[in-house]
Amino acid sequence: MFDVIILAGGLGTRLRSVIGHTPKSMAMVCGKPFLHYILTNLSLYKINRVILSLGYKSDVIIEWIKNERERYPFNIEWVIESEPLGTGGAIKKSLENAKTSTVCVLNGDTFFSVDLARLHIQHKISSAKISLAMKPMVNFDRYGTVQTDTNNVVTSFTEKGFCEKGNINGGVYFIQRNLPLISSMPEKFSFEKDLFEKSLQDRFLYGFSHDRYFIDIGVPEDYERAEREFLNYFR
Repeated sequence: MFDVIILAGGLGTRLRSVIGHTPKSMAMVCGKPFLHYILTNLSLYKINRVILSLGYKSDVIIEWIKNERERYPFNIEWVIESEPLGTGGAIKKSLENAKTSTVCVLNGDTFFSVDLARLHIQHKISSAKISLAMKPMVNFDRYGTVQTDTNNVVTSFTEKGFCEKGNINGGVYFIQRNLPLISSMPEKFSFEKDLFEKSLQDRFLYGFSHDRYFIDIGVPEDYERAEREFLNYFR
């Protein structure tokens, strides 16, 4: 069993043209907030606690959760940022509320149907401090890529640019809760830029490829694609 943190505090400025000032995780897809689908998928696993990391328009999300929380088989709590802390700061703050030794972290604007039980096992067997789920993709330019060695240790990240074939960071992590690497970081920091990319030489980060359904609704075209694809995916 593991606790889950969902990062749902972003401003969603790139989606303003289609969802207005609604928080990204509350963007309506097939008549339900995007967050509903993330929580529904988490219901497949043995999870005791979900911690929502909130910021922008947190009141909108909290009001919805209070009305819907009985639908889900786990406790739902939240942590509110008084100011943006970056992905790293948000995770660090939310980890204070987690109880399990290993914690799963997800993005509130991304649906990646990783087998979390399998990723959790991979994380434990490898003795990784942090593990990330990678999504294999072809002919893409919106994401950077992740390189690993034969032992699944992440060795490098490349910037965004056209790539014929590669693994991207799918934004799903397993983290050891009491990790000095994180507790020693400042209040505000980027998990990816300030921790991952600057500490690769320490070989603490492992990557595991999961070729499962993936969609990030951070831009209008993919938000519209979710509207089409979720009709079939969540039948």
